[in-house]
Formats: sequence, structure tokens, C-alpha cells
Amino acid sequence: MIKAIVFDIGGVLINLDMDGCIRAFRSNLGFDRITELLDPCHQKGVYGDMEAGLVSADEFRAEVLRDSRPGSQPEDVDRSMLALLAGMAPDTVETLKALKERYPLYLLSNNNPIAMGHILRMFRDYGIDPETTFREQFISCEMKMLKPSARIYEAVVAGIGLPADEILFVDDSETNVEAARKAGLQARTFVPGTKLSALLSEL
Repeated sequence: MIKAIVFDIGGVLINLDMDGCIRAFRSNLGFDRITELLDPCHQKGVYGDMEAGLVSADEFRAEVLRDSRPGSQPEDVDRSMLALLAGMAPDTVETLKALKERYPLYLLSNNNPIAMGHILRMFRDYGIDPETTFREQFISCEMKMLKPSARIYEAVVAGIGLPADEILFVDDSETNVEAARKAGLQARTFVPGTKLSALLSEL
């Protein structure tokens, strides 16, 4: 029996625009190495290090600016990064509002400090108050661990305080979903572009 639901953010609750993000880094900064770093689920290099909490946002910006067009500014890095976040589907918004009345909801995301502030504002813009909708936010850069490590799922289960098999986890990465299942959680893979309500209709 499911007693709590944990959602990934990017690719599940918030749509991602990979091509738009790549274009933004190239046009705003002349930073062509973005294709080496950007991934829908598991960021690489210094981007992945920031999401793991190994480097700060300022250190990430400085690394990008070293390989960018002369005169590029830290705010150009942030603006380019945020081009990845492409809004929420109406079905997702309505599904979260309905689920909130029936289940404790949580977030578990490989994410970074530059994006998270914008993500929380985006939730509010769509009528989702993150403070009242989600009991807790498990964010990789704050936890200093990344999906799909077993440790991060163990930390989430301990933080929620329920048996693992009573927690449903939804992610768009099959790798992350399989790791969650190995940790004892129920888990489902969300396919970007489909409806969240359809995936969860069996609830």
C-alpha cells in the first residue's frame, strides 16, 4: 500500500528543453562545451560536481566563464542554465493539487542551487506552493549525494519515516528507478511528454 509519493523534478514535474539550453549557452556565452556537461538525468563534469555539492554555484560559474566569450558575466551563465526549465504541463499541476489532498508528497532531485530558486518560483507561478505541497525536498547538492546511489534512497526513506515499500518514487530515468527498487521502494518511470495522471491512475 502506498502511503507517500516522491517525485523527481526535471523531466517529471517540470519539462526540460535540452536544445534550448544548449542554444542559450552558445548564444549568450559562446560556451560550446555545454554538450559535454548537459544530460537529461545525470549531469557531467563540473555541472555534475555542482549537483553533488562538490563545487559551489560561484565555482561553477567561474569554470564556465573561463571557456566563454570575453565579457561574459555570471548572470549570463544563470540565464543560460534556466533556459533548461520549460514550465509545467496543466495535467501535472492538477495532478499534484489532487494528490496533495490524499498523500504526503516529497521531492527527490539531482539539482543545483542556481536552478532550485527558479524552480520554486516556477511552482508558485503555476499555483503550486512548494512549502505546503511537499513535506520535504531532498536535493542532491544539499545532501552531497546523487541518484542513483543507494545512500540517497536510504536517506530519503529515513527522512520520510515509512517502510520503503510504502513509498512510491517517480523519475524519468530508468537507472534511477531501478536503483530505487533495489533500495526497496516502489518506483515508476515517467516518460516525458506523457500525462502524469495516466501513470498514477492506478492509485
